Amino acid sequence: MMIIFVNPRSLFIAVVSAASALLPFCSARAEMSSWAENEGGRMRLVALPADAGGKIRAALQIEPNPGWITYWREPGNSGIPPQVTLAPGSGVTLDAMAYPVPKHFFNGAIEDIAYDAPVTLPLSLAAAGKGPVEIDAAAFIGICKDICIPFQANFSLKLGAAIQSHPQEEAILQAAHAALPKPPSAEFGVTAHSMSPDMKTLSLTLALPGEGTSAPDIIVTGPSGHVFTKQVAGKRDGAVFKVDIAIGKLPKNYDMSGKRWGVLVVDGKTAMETTLAFE
Repeated sequence: MMIIFVNPRSLFIAVVSAASALLPFCSARAEMSSWAENEGGRMRLVALPADAGGKIRAALQIEPNPGWITYWREPGNSGIPPQVTLAPGSGVTLDAMAYPVPKHFFNGAIEDIAYDAPVTLPLSLAAAGKGPVEIDAAAFIGICKDICIPFQANFSLKLGAAIQSHPQEEAILQAAHAALPKPPSAEFGVTAHSMSPDMKTLSLTLALPGEGTSAPDIIVTGPSGHVFTKQVAGKRDGAVFKVDIAIGKLPKNYDMSGKRWGVLVVDGKTAMETTLAFE
């Protein structure tokens, strides 16, 4: 029986926790699993053999069906971010997961930060020791249309030798890397930022890559589970954009000192992601 429900995040997690032990493994030839499918789409795991230092380039490929979405690392008002868990004792660990540039979706008061087309999330893995490597991973995503369906699958990959050629996997990983937002530069970045004493307003000054007139899309990520996108009094003067971002509710007694927040800026077809440090 498939369990389907409306969006609340806590219920989403509870349902998956109860059902995860019932899910089969998806495995296929080395370096690429078979597709796991549900009503809203499909996903699979792709990886290249470990290099001499034990580093593994991998990715989770997600293909929502038409009309469905899956979420970015901070999903907005509802939903949950993608999660990849490596089995304890497998000898493989997850160092980092990267996220291509998402889209903003608005439905009344509901704001989603998500993907409505195929997306590949790059994974940086590390293998301990020498010899053959087997990835034993569980992937969990939220996939939504009018309803949200928890989608979890277990993947097992036995990686081959690094000396072999893997053109299909290499092409998938290169395309995924190209879809990531760029790091900051002198032409595109945050040149100044400050938080108001009451922690209600974040002021940003941006250098933008073009001479357009429209406001860029700005997504600020604070404490885990908190995302801020409402722009106030934005003004663009050529390649310079000054704006205030309204900061919603923060955790009780939250102290900004020493914190690091993230910011993603999308200006036309280009995107930049960086960290805001608060002293």
